[in-house]
Amino acid sequence: MCGIFGYIGKSEDAPRKVFSGLKDIEYRGYDSWGVASWSLDAGHWLLEKKTGFLPESFNAPKSSVAIGHTRWATHGGATEVNAHPHLSCDGKIVLVHNGIVENYLELKKGITHPSSGGNNHQIKSETDSEIIIHLIEDELKNNNFKDSVSIIFKKLEGLSALVVSDGKEIVVCKVGSPLVLGKTDDGYVVASDPNAILPLTKNLYFLEDGDLFSLDFSLDNKFKEIDWQYSKADLDKFPHFMLKEIYEQPAVLYNQLQSLDSVKNIVEEIKLAHGTYFLGCGSAAYACILAVYAFSKVAKKHVNFSLGSEFQFTADFITDKSLLVAISQSGETIDIIEPVSLAKKKGAKIVALTNTLGSTLYRGANINALLNAGVEKAVASTKALIAMMANIILYSFGAAGKLQVGIKVIEESAKEIEEIIKKQDQIKELADKIKDSEHIYVLGRGISYPVALESALKIKEVSYIHAEGLASGELKHGPIALIDKGTPVILFVPNDETKSAVLANAMEVKARGAYVIGVGVESSPVFDYFFEIKDCGLSSVLPHIVFAQLLGYFLAVKLDRNPDKPRNLAKSVTVK
Repeated sequence: MCGIFGYIGKSEDAPRKVFSGLKDIEYRGYDSWGVASWSLDAGHWLLEKKTGFLPESFNAPKSSVAIGHTRWATHGGATEVNAHPHLSCDGKIVLVHNGIVENYLELKKGITHPSSGGNNHQIKSETDSEIIIHLIEDELKNNNFKDSVSIIFKKLEGLSALVVSDGKEIVVCKVGSPLVLGKTDDGYVVASDPNAILPLTKNLYFLEDGDLFSLDFSLDNKFKEIDWQYSKADLDKFPHFMLKEIYEQPAVLYNQLQSLDSVKNIVEEIKLAHGTYFLGCGSAAYACILAVYAFSKVAKKHVNFSLGSEFQFTADFITDKSLLVAISQSGETIDIIEPVSLAKKKGAKIVALTNTLGSTLYRGANINALLNAGVEKAVASTKALIAMMANIILYSFGAAGKLQVGIKVIEESAKEIEEIIKKQDQIKELADKIKDSEHIYVLGRGISYPVALESALKIKEVSYIHAEGLASGELKHGPIALIDKGTPVILFVPNDETKSAVLANAMEVKARGAYVIGVGVESSPVFDYFFEIKDCGLSSVLPHIVFAQLLGYFLAVKLDRNPDKPRNLAKSVTVK
């Protein structure tokens, strides 16, 4: 995985279209890239593969067929030979692949060992993906191109999306991993993300699991014009997208208040359900943990939380009266899609809260709510996460019959985020003081516990400093052994029932020599550094997280690390 784009048609500018499409989905995260272009004159593929990020321009050959890929390493390291596309031994077939072939070792034996009847192919890469192209190559001895792809595709175990071409046609197929097709004025395109296609056409078709097609006129009746707007994100005056997207968060919060119909509909579903389960991964998981605290505190109602990747191991309690609120920025994360499918089989109703219109999660849900956070180009989520948490706060107040109060605290938090952005130089100074730290610990209680988790995640994602988020009451049950002289410890101290207990925890780490950083309404002598944030009630979690976003950003910049494209990370994780 991660990004796929292909074109076939009348235009001889196919490679440039492919390159542009890959650039439009760079935000998904990747560590290598490649573009294959079919040369009519030479009768073979022209292949360019590189590690690192796509350049700003591409010296594209003339061709009417091309496919490209941006890879996030799974099988095999981030090297040129492991980068996609992969070629057959005879150089006539090219393939890009998203997903993981779970039975690739078994399949590999059949093409590399003569004793198994194989043809002793020369395997060049460490990937599972390359095995597929050699299997298709063998199958072509007995079948046509499309049938050969179909036969091999059915042998693959796991979740995969394939785009394969012989220079004359492109065949596409998928199970689990997303693919979308587009019909343009001069041909057909395929991509792993509709955002890559929208600049060219709004005539789209989303492949369903098990679909296998050749891109040609026989598909024309499948396309439907989608009323979506393409939004290209530009840096404007900002040095990085992450900083720009932090600045956009007040507007994102106000957007959540423009149309409250979906909030009201979801609140009614939560009231009717016999068991509501919030499901997320990464930052979205911390938004789900907030839901447990917010519904208890505001609505006096119990809701459940599960990590997407762990849900299947505790799913026995799901019934046809259950409600699953699945939260995902991309709507394509496999650790969300799989548990949603499992819950649907048990008859549960699915609510999708996502930032991506038309995503797999969006299309598979009974009820949809869009975050409307706009394109998020930085891999580490900021404004999408803030939108998730704002919706959860509104749900909790709505369930208590106090939606207007929820609207008010969201408005207050948006104003306070604007003030934090104005005071960012203070955070920049803090980053300079702690940038050489080996470890940073972030503590909070109650609703500040998920804030601590998200804050630590943001710091380690972009700065690569080890950061650990903890419920501050758990500090003395083991982690306090790690506190040494000068260790930065950030404590979130909102003006709520947790205040005195968190200050007591601050004293405990101070006694062990920690550099104590307080974030909240009121300073204390125990703090070595204090950042003031106005009380916004339950919604104080939002400006508190923005403080951590800015701290993580400035740590990354001071350490000369790219906050937009952190190493090893992908925004849409479509493999297990």
